[in-house]
Amino acid sequence: MLLRPRAGKGAGGHVHSGSVVIRPVAVLLALAIAGVATPATAHPAPFSYLDLRLANGAVSGTLTVHDLDAAYELTLGDADALLDPTVARRYGPALIETLTRRLRLQFDGRPVTVTLGDITPVPDRQGLQFTVQVAATGTPGRIDLDTTLFPYDPNHQTFVNVYEGDALRQQAILDARHATFTYYAGSWQGIGAVLGTFVPAGAYHIAIGPDHLLFLLGLLLIGGSLRRLGLIVTAFTLGHTVTLSLAALGVVTPPGQFIEPLIALSVVLVGVDNLLVGGGSGAPAATAARDLRPWMAGLFGLVHGFGFASVLREFGLPREALGWSLFGFNLGVELGQLAFVLPVAAALAWIRRRAPLAGSRLAMVGSVIAALAGTYWFIQRVFFPGGWR
Repeated sequence: MLLRPRAGKGAGGHVHSGSVVIRPVAVLLALAIAGVATPATAHPAPFSYLDLRLANGAVSGTLTVHDLDAAYELTLGDADALLDPTVARRYGPALIETLTRRLRLQFDGRPVTVTLGDITPVPDRQGLQFTVQVAATGTPGRIDLDTTLFPYDPNHQTFVNVYEGDALRQQAILDARHATFTYYAGSWQGIGAVLGTFVPAGAYHIAIGPDHLLFLLGLLLIGGSLRRLGLIVTAFTLGHTVTLSLAALGVVTPPGQFIEPLIALSVVLVGVDNLLVGGGSGAPAATAARDLRPWMAGLFGLVHGFGFASVLREFGLPREALGWSLFGFNLGVELGQLAFVLPVAAALAWIRRRAPLAGSRLAMVGSVIAALAGTYWFIQRVFFPGGWR
């Protein structure tokens, strides 16, 4: 605990001081505020600054911490003493050991060793600056940073700047609630890292989305020609691609409590439409005159796209690789969709050829299941919205 009060820091990390004039009214006001205020931290809101620079096939930078935080870690009562170069060098090794443990970096998914050194007092920022060297060869495509430099203080913030050469590429603010940060380099290696992250994410989302899969299954149950099935899948793809892009870019962002029931309703309607059109027969001829599945796939594909976008927003779109991350996620969704559609459509076609009656019954039962499941999801998401996630 620091025993000496210090003037508050501004947003830039500077300390502002000045003369103090004590007035009776001010004293009474301060006492009144103190009587209702919650306990404060031991010192003003602190800040640290981490600059990372990607250049010449290497990553280096600087880390600047406030002397109040450093003094707390060292249990020193006088933070100003650390602004003396001699004192700073004396306590430097202890600070370096502590901060190095808390500064964790991964390059392309692999942990790397971070070395701090050359401690230098920065009096105008009331801080201590360290050089940062990373023991890794080559420039990474993806950098993951995980750090809470001073966990004793939940209000502490670390301002991160990432440079490629002399160009500032991205900035972030890390704190106790958001302690991680991912950066994708603006190179082909960085693009590969983006795709390597977002393509699997898109495929994974379609694989764990029973409502999306059941909607697709409902579209396939009563069969049809290869051209017809291709048209249905293409319409669904076009629909969700449009709204996924618009929502991910923030152009149109309808609320989830509106979109999720509509996704459930789409499953109900495709099941009911199968039963009405085919009468449960599952015969393609019965649907040739009035096959609305391509239209339903396109229309409800728009709705499903908003559902995909909500997951993508939670996952986080890197600003410096927005286009590639959006493309990668959508590509992953398409690959996951094809991995489901192709074997299911082939299996259903084989059953209809070998055992038409079994194929008819399977289409009827599957359509009933889709309608019932969609109804359950719809009721759950409308009347019990907290229970469906």
